[in-house]
Amino acid sequence: MAESYGAFALYYDALTQNVDYPARAARLDALIRKHWSADLQACAEDRALLLDLACGTGSFSEAMAALDWDVIGVDRSEDMLMRALDKRYDSPCGERLQYLCQDMRQLDLYGTVSVTLCMLDSLNHLPTASDVRRVFSRISLFTNPGGLLLFDVNTEYKHRQILAEQCFVYELPDAFCTWQNRLENHAPHYPVTIQLDFFEAIGKEQYSRMTERFTEQIYPHALLMEMLNAADFSLLELLDGDTFTAPTQQTQRLLYILRKGV
Repeated sequence: MAESYGAFALYYDALTQNVDYPARAARLDALIRKHWSADLQACAEDRALLLDLACGTGSFSEAMAALDWDVIGVDRSEDMLMRALDKRYDSPCGERLQYLCQDMRQLDLYGTVSVTLCMLDSLNHLPTASDVRRVFSRISLFTNPGGLLLFDVNTEYKHRQILAEQCFVYELPDAFCTWQNRLENHAPHYPVTIQLDFFEAIGKEQYSRMTERFTEQIYPHALLMEMLNAADFSLLELLDGDTFTAPTQQTQRLLYILRKGV
């Protein structure tokens, strides 16, 4: 997992313009409120503390801060965090935001949080099941008893039926992007190797090319639950992460809502 996501960071917000962050944040906030427990063991100043793990350019962090959460955004990419910090500078919620440059497998906070989010298939980017297990363990270590964990993952259906061997083309404001996927047909993780090529005009008939490559793995539900239970998390609800309804065989993103033991 050596990717820096440098080129990706430059165009990430343009590539995710289809994501309505405020609307998704409102849905997540409603789920948090729905499952909020009187058993949550946190001091008063930590009850509204939320961790946005693999926060990227900070769009979810900003949206959750606008809903009165005090947010710690964590990402391993300095390039992504530079974008997040630029946004915080102009944000009316800037005082509610802080960012840390850390690999989520080595998560190390100064205290505990009441809620952790890990959105937009960030866990699929981890190369092995042992990496995912370690992340759940670190989240548990820094979660207050009774606290919540919400994360989503891309499904096998999405990898094998939607992404596999497909090429997508995006015309961005400052660049042209091709997004190519290659499915490795190896059970149980069915990795998809993704290559992004960005072409930016530097003259009348000249372009500079930047390439970003990364791989997504599929982690089956049963395996995720085994690892989550070992980290003292119990499942409260499982939803389609795009529609926030009950998942089906065609669900592309699963959303997990869990509580840590008290």
